[in-house]
Amino acid sequence: MSQEEDGDRMPDDLEAVLEAADEDEDRPGRYDAPPLPPALILAVVGLLCGFAVIALVWVSERGCERFRDTTNCGALGLPLLILIVVVTMVLGGLALSRLAMPNPRLIAFLGVAFMTAVVIAFLTGHLDAPWIIAAVPALTAITFLLADLVARLLERADA
Repeated sequence: MSQEEDGDRMPDDLEAVLEAADEDEDRPGRYDAPPLPPALILAVVGLLCGFAVIALVWVSERGCERFRDTTNCGALGLPLLILIVVVTMVLGGLALSRLAMPNPRLIAFLGVAFMTAVVIAFLTGHLDAPWIIAAVPALTAITFLLADLVARLLERADA
């Protein structure tokens, strides 16, 4: 083939690609729904947030151990806990918003807050137990599902 023939074919191919892209953009509902069932998304993001809490607490304990020679952070314990909770809420909200979930920040806030309340109320004496590594993420998955229910109920109350 000569270069003129290649030059003639290229715009036709380019036009076909552009037309196909325009048709894809005009197709309604293509990105309206999340790619997975909402309950599965909430449970997986809840699990990941639970593991994030476990990891951040472990890192903060190792930091306190290194600088204070004890895992007790003393006066820094409460600010570190608040920072861990806020970071987990932000990460959960970002993950839910990237997955096109409705009310992502509210669900992340409520899910992490519910988990924190349950851990402080019922599991404080067992935080050194090995099963807590599985219990907190599972609890966080459940609280994210509960937070979604609360968010939907609040939406209905506003309507």
